[in-house]
Amino acid sequence: MSDWNQQIIDEFHANEGKVGGMFEGMNMVLITHTGAKSGKERVLPLVYTTDGDRYVIAASKGGADTNPDWYHNLVANPKIKVEIGTEKFDATAKLIEDRAERDRLYAGMVAHNPGFADYEKKTTRLIPVFVLER
Repeated sequence: MSDWNQQIIDEFHANEGKVGGMFEGMNMVLITHTGAKSGKERVLPLVYTTDGDRYVIAASKGGADTNPDWYHNLVANPKIKVEIGTEKFDATAKLIEDRAERDRLYAGMVAHNPGFADYEKKTTRLIPVFVLER
């Protein structure tokens, strides 16, 4: 997975935040976060939507029955670095615990990329949603 992510990261940097393939036309963000156990910095490409001036990401893991590792990292270390296009800024990742707000934000993810609806159908877990705030 890391080689695949690195290819997306490289394409993102080479094309001012635009990537092709299965992510063509989607909003892409790079987040630099700190490992909960390792303490190492990691960079991750994700699809995002917006909610006002906040950025929204979902810990979908393609509909797997477990949360992605980065979910645990953001819960443990919510201070992150964000790259959108050519802009870079610091942000705080906030896990959305209110179910109604989470559902509203996740619906925005589905509207941007209908694949997120498929992820929900594949798993019995409630897919976590984070907002990234400056």
